[in-house]
Amino acid sequence: MSPESPSSPRQVQPVVPSRPSGLISLADEEQVRQVLGTAMLGLWDVVNELSRLRPSTRERYRVAIFGSARAKPGSFVYEEVKRAATAFAAMGCDIVTGGGPGLMQAANEGAAAAGHPERSLGIRVDLPFEQEVNPYVAEAFEHKTFFSRLQHFVIASDAFVVVPGGIGTVLEMLMIWQLLQVRHIANVPLILVGRMWTELIAWSERSMLDPRLELANAEDIRIPRCLETADEAIAAVRELQRAWAASRSA
Repeated sequence: MSPESPSSPRQVQPVVPSRPSGLISLADEEQVRQVLGTAMLGLWDVVNELSRLRPSTRERYRVAIFGSARAKPGSFVYEEVKRAATAFAAMGCDIVTGGGPGLMQAANEGAAAAGHPERSLGIRVDLPFEQEVNPYVAEAFEHKTFFSRLQHFVIASDAFVVVPGGIGTVLEMLMIWQLLQVRHIANVPLILVGRMWTELIAWSERSMLDPRLELANAEDIRIPRCLETADEAIAAVRELQRAWAASRSA
């Protein structure tokens, strides 16, 4: 029987679908990892570009207040933070907090006590154990990460006032300090109110400016401005707000 005979057995070659150029199979783990890594870096580039944007104008001077979530209404520090925030709002400032309880609530409550509840903003982070936004926040924003939340604070604030707080407050203060130190933000006052901060700055001077091994520049240690009382903070913010208003009118 000849090879051309219809009854001859025929070898059938499997058809392999062609892969369009540039596509990568999920089975190729190394290539998949490279693609994911490149894509993630690209996303960070987008985030970094967007984080360079700043509002060109703002209606009111904005003061961010960082402080403990644990302080109770009626305690001395709660009432002093509330009093300071009332004064800030009365002089025309917006109040920006983490939106939670404790001294964050005291600050937002202070804005309401001044007759300007609309001047309270809360920038929160999603935590499994954190309470809901406090009732004095007029406009709330929620973030999934501390990174994006802090960036929002940076964009939204003209001054930072840090009152007594725990690990979270220390983290926020140090991040702002570091951004000022490396000039990622400039001309934004960092005001620390309370003895705990005076002691922390004194420790920084002793430890980081030790001549045997200097770990920081003296001018960097002087970036935060330490105050002891709410009255001093009110006077400092009043001076800053007046200078800001004068620069706008000029």
